[in-house]
Amino acid sequence: MVMRPLWSLLLWEALLPITVTGAQVLSKVGGSVLLVAARPPGFQVREAIWRSLWPSEELLATFFRGSLETLYHSRFLGRAQLHSNLSLELGPLESGDSGNFSVLMVDTRGQPWTQTLQLKVYDAVPRPVVQVFIAVERDAQPSKTCQVFLSCWAPNISEITYSWRRETTMDFGMEPHSLFTDGQVLSISLGPGDRDVAYSCIVSNPVSWDLATVTPWDSCHHEAAPGKASYKDVLLVVVPVSLLLMLVTLFSAWHWCPCSGKKKKDVHADRVGPETENPLVQDLP
Repeated sequence: MVMRPLWSLLLWEALLPITVTGAQVLSKVGGSVLLVAARPPGFQVREAIWRSLWPSEELLATFFRGSLETLYHSRFLGRAQLHSNLSLELGPLESGDSGNFSVLMVDTRGQPWTQTLQLKVYDAVPRPVVQVFIAVERDAQPSKTCQVFLSCWAPNISEITYSWRRETTMDFGMEPHSLFTDGQVLSISLGPGDRDVAYSCIVSNPVSWDLATVTPWDSCHHEAAPGKASYKDVLLVVVPVSLLLMLVTLFSAWHWCPCSGKKKKDVHADRVGPETENPLVQDLP
């Protein structure tokens, strides 16, 4: 009973002139999307059919004689719902659900209307990771400035955009020459007045975004905290002491090894001496 209306709908689409409209719908993995069946004013639907056109052609849902049906074998089986207004809801979405979809409707006068939609499903953007790198100081640079490179990275995500924001009450525009590798790396010069200034890396795609914030001055190490030694001061003490201990150990090993061998040789000679003298003593009358 259902196959005849289906074939008639497909025949309408193949033979009769129809109106085609297109639209793009965006959503993200794990969410749901509503594919709206738009139709002209006064268009009273008698029959309708939803199909997936790409990457594979599949029957998704139908409307015949007032009955809604979605139990068709497809990758959306159990994830498709046809509403009373003939809009198709899909979800929860998976990363492979992107594709082209089509709805064919026929009104009570036999006039067909086709609408095509393109669905793009994106992964939700994870929280990015920001690393702080300090440039090596040169004599030509002011002693109280710190040249910093901020590197931002979001794992396992494609088609994302990187941008930076300075977390202050004043507007801050990033100069073009301070951004590298499509905005993933930001170069900034900090001074003592930037101790509490934070920078945020914002990663986004068309359906989601996230950010991570750092305070780069904390990594500059221009001066050690009161009562604490800096990393360079620790190296100046530890490295010479370690070298001195290593030299003492090597000298001791070189000095004592020959002596111990000589002692072993003397002991062996002392043991052999009495053994060679005993036979002479026993031969005396």
